[in-house]
Amino acid sequence: MSDIDHIRQEYALRGLNRSELAESPIQMFDQWFGDALAAKVPEPNAMTLSTVRGSGRPSSRIVLLKGVDVRGFSFFTNYNSGKGKELEALPFAALTFFWPAMERQVRVEGRVEKVSRDESLEYFSKRPRGAQVGAWASDQSSVVPDREHLDARMKEFEERFDEGGVPLPDHWGGYRVVPDLVEFWQGRPNRLHDRFRFTLEKANDWKIERLSP
Repeated sequence: MSDIDHIRQEYALRGLNRSELAESPIQMFDQWFGDALAAKVPEPNAMTLSTVRGSGRPSSRIVLLKGVDVRGFSFFTNYNSGKGKELEALPFAALTFFWPAMERQVRVEGRVEKVSRDESLEYFSKRPRGAQVGAWASDQSSVVPDREHLDARMKEFEERFDEGGVPLPDHWGGYRVVPDLVEFWQGRPNRLHDRFRFTLEKANDWKIERLSP
């Protein structure tokens, strides 16, 4: 680890000008996400979700974006997980997408709401059967004695749902981050990156500002 301070990547693919920005951050995100898909970026929907515990201590983990529209950015999880409990206590979160191959980053901040039960069911029904059973088998974020415990729980619910489909658990569903701040970052040489921040001033009215890197 003695050479960690020498690790450095120079960014020089392209810049980002104000004239290239969409008028809404959702439209802009859609364009950039499409670029990431076209560039075959691995798991472009992987994002860092940051929440805050009741003590004020931050907590972060990688989750997968499963939907984005004018309402916001949605993902799905166990409501009883650590992040679920943190969001119940303080319904605000930050998301970070980083696509190194594109030399791009997107940051999102906003309040969080649960998606409707119908939306959760619609997504749950599309998951592989193993993932559906796993949602029942895992008491996410709880302490377990060993791997065998998890395997036994999985077997238990595989047998329970052997006949027919797997129902949506009451403790499982989606959240939506409703953005009021979105920042687009494009890497540039000499760490003089291009940064533009969208800030919501009122419904569908976004203020766009260039930030110093």
